[in-house]
Amino acid sequence: MPIVTPEEWEEFLARFPDHHFLQSSGWGKLKLDFGWESVHLIHAEVGSQILFRKLPLGFHVAYMPKGPVFDERAGYPPDWEPFWKEVDGLCRDRRTAFLKVEPDIWIETSALPDSYPVSMDRLVPIIPDAALPPPGFKCSPQTVQPARTLVIDITGSEDQVLARMKQKTRYNIRLAQRRGVQVQASDDIELFSRLMKETGERDSFGVHASSYYQRAYDLLCDRAEILIAMLNNEPIAALFAVCQGYRSYYLYGASSNKHRDAMPTYLIQWEAMRWARQQGCVEYDLWGVPDVDAATLEAEFTQRADGLWGVYRFKRGFGGELRRSAGAWDRIYYPWLYAIYRRRAG
Repeated sequence: MPIVTPEEWEEFLARFPDHHFLQSSGWGKLKLDFGWESVHLIHAEVGSQILFRKLPLGFHVAYMPKGPVFDERAGYPPDWEPFWKEVDGLCRDRRTAFLKVEPDIWIETSALPDSYPVSMDRLVPIIPDAALPPPGFKCSPQTVQPARTLVIDITGSEDQVLARMKQKTRYNIRLAQRRGVQVQASDDIELFSRLMKETGERDSFGVHASSYYQRAYDLLCDRAEILIAMLNNEPIAALFAVCQGYRSYYLYGASSNKHRDAMPTYLIQWEAMRWARQQGCVEYDLWGVPDVDAATLEAEFTQRADGLWGVYRFKRGFGGELRRSAGAWDRIYYPWLYAIYRRRAG
């Protein structure tokens, strides 16, 4: 079975520099510290990092985040039937109840109403056919990563990037600058974690322990940046961003209960985009909006604040493309265990 070491896996990924960062061995090592085991499997020109988690009685559940890795520009679907046979063998050897696959494939894109046109020449194609999973899979109603997101075109001059944002967002960025907010890079994980905790308590969502953010930063530091927004030497906002190839991602954001009228969250996002441009990225992924179409988003966002609706009003101001991924595909090995999972997942 073509299982390879993390070092061999990184050599394979080097041939696909625009792979998703969740397929990096660094991300796999992060998950290892929190109950998952990462396995790297390659067959010909298709490969993936697969995460396994133990269940009672010797069973496992498996997760393939933003994989498999293959050259999407060479055509879809690839010749991946032999690859899935290798995956099946690996999963059956580990008594895997089911494998959840979230492929790094876009199936739908649209501009928000009244948004500026996107000038970017997409490097990853839109593949509507991937809305239907390959044979042997079923569409899953549960995803781990957000299925729909806003992707910002950060090509062109800074003035051009700003011009593609909504007027109120540009105003808030400049307001923060006028009020003296300054954004700087930092490796102070304890400070970042404190701001995350403050935000989670205010907005009623769970956050990771400081050790998680520290480990993530240590493992992804060659492609990650933590930014802190300061006002009068007081930290008032924070952001954790990652870049990989031509793409960059907004992973975590936080803000203090103080000085919110200084609009630091707008400026820190802009500075994250500027950092991503310096790394050679052309896209900035805002990492999740409600999984409904553009018309529904625009019709309902002023009335809703649950889940990702609470941040949609903020994110939409940066413009960009509304994209929908292929979601999640489930490959079932033990139907009775999968039925239990579905009942518990609702």
